[in-house]
Amino acid sequence: MTAERAETCSAHLPVMFSQVMEGLRVREDGTYLDGTFGRGGHARGVLERLGAKGRLLLMDKDPEAIAVAQAEFAGDARVSVRRGSFAGLADWDATADGLDGVLFDLGVSSPQLDVAERGFSFGKDGPLDMRMDPESGESAAQWLAHASEQDIAEVLWKYGDERMSRRIARAIVARRGQQPIVRTAELAELIAAVVPRAKPGRGHKETHPATRSFQAIRIHVNRELEDAGAGLEAAHARLRPGGRLAVISFHSLEDRLTKQFIARHAKAPAGNRRLPEARPFVPSLRAVGDAQKAGADELASNPRARSAVLRVAEKLQVAA
Repeated sequence: MTAERAETCSAHLPVMFSQVMEGLRVREDGTYLDGTFGRGGHARGVLERLGAKGRLLLMDKDPEAIAVAQAEFAGDARVSVRRGSFAGLADWDATADGLDGVLFDLGVSSPQLDVAERGFSFGKDGPLDMRMDPESGESAAQWLAHASEQDIAEVLWKYGDERMSRRIARAIVARRGQQPIVRTAELAELIAAVVPRAKPGRGHKETHPATRSFQAIRIHVNRELEDAGAGLEAAHARLRPGGRLAVISFHSLEDRLTKQFIARHAKAPAGNRRLPEARPFVPSLRAVGDAQKAGADELASNPRARSAVLRVAEKLQVAA
């Protein structure tokens, strides 16, 4: 790891740190899993609250994040590290005895955005990659090279709410017929050429025309919503009664998925008087408070927290 990247890691600010620690309600002898280690800001907070009998399990798809975790915590017997998506957390033997807390910090991390070679940002020219695990699956460039115009438009609309999705997809297919699109700057310039810039609202900066498209392609390439859904179910299965689930989301798709997941396990579905009564609903989760957002002090020092939403739920004891 270069000195520049090490500095990026140490300067990383964990989003909504105090609210997450309060939500997880860390016990000294508990077992906790951070499914999105990133650069370890939240994980260090959990570890500081653990005693000698506590355990901290760390996961991440990103090999650079795992390298940081192993370098920092290799000598701590309380910590175990596993490379992989949190969607498969229930397959990890270390979770088999149950968890007292699970944290998911969804979306792309600041270090990933800040390194041009990762290809996440239209503001930094680099290879058009966007994979959180650059050794697995298709890169954004590879997907755009073969996806149909209809599929590209559907992804841009579904995951980016991009109103110009068809126009952008048409331009991508036309351009790739002349030359492959392999750089972030190429794609950003192509999108900017076909999408008019929106006028910023009062007090807001102008949004780059490629913002929604880059978000959508990243979500698709990394299967972020599919992994989030599977991860939430796996966390629910592994949490012990009284254990806490804390999820930080950065856009409405993730937050809606999390909100609906908690509600599905906490509230009885609406009944239909015309149908026979089904088995009585037994809640297995309870929402802990309302959705939380970053405060003014945090936003002043970490503007990327402005879109963050934290939801916390607690596992309930369900009678056999």
